[in-house]
Formats: sequence, structure tokens, C-alpha cells
Amino acid sequence: MIPRKISPRMLRKLMKQMGLKIVEMSDIREVILKHSDGSETVIRDPQVLAMEASGQRILQITGRFEKIEARTEEVATLEEERGSELEISPEDVQLVAEQAGVSEKEARNALIETGGNLAEAILLLRSRRERGG
Repeated sequence: MIPRKISPRMLRKLMKQMGLKIVEMSDIREVILKHSDGSETVIRDPQVLAMEASGQRILQITGRFEKIEARTEEVATLEEERGSELEISPEDVQLVAEQAGVSEKEARNALIETGGNLAEAILLLRSRRERGG
């Protein structure tokens, strides 16, 4: 049984006995969660705590949450910024377009969204097409 009032020293001892380790990840500036519908949740100025237990890592994230709906101007701006950092070859665009059965413009946008990863872009476009989006 755990006593009602626990000193920080006792808490550290209990955590060690249970094999828990908590570390603050202080160098994180932004967290982006990508949803299957194409929207994103952006967490600005996050405080991220990583807890390690039994070989698993659990993240606790607090901060300012902003939901960005799919294909808004904000998402388009993010994609343009990411696209300017990436060098996407016309051959990659053509390959993704052919494999996913979409236009080259859609293929290029998917490559920008996935950071230039061809396989991810093809899977993303195929899943969107299957959902009808």
C-alpha cells in the first residue's frame, strides 16, 4: 500500500522499484499529429515527458493544440514550406502518379506530405482513393 503523503525521495524509490524512468524532452519545439482524413493537430511549445517501463516508451505531451483541417490554406502553406526544402524529381512524381492512379499534381502533393517517401506517398494516395477522398 502506498502512503497518502509521499516525499520526492520516496517517489523516486518507488519508481525505481517498479522499473519506471521519466525524462523530460526539453528540446522539442513542435509536435504534429497527422490524421487519416488529411487533417493535422499541431502542438506548439510542447512539454514532452517520456516514461520508460518494461521496454515501452510512453509520451505525455502538453501544449497549445491547434487542429488544422485538411487542405486549408495553412496546410497548403506547410506543404509549400516542406516542398521548398525537398527536391522531388519528375521521375518520382511520375512513378507515384502511375502506381497510385492519380494526377501528377496529386502525386507531387503526396510526396511533399510524406517528406519525399515514395512508398508512403503511394499508400497515402491509394488509401484516400479507397475512402473516396
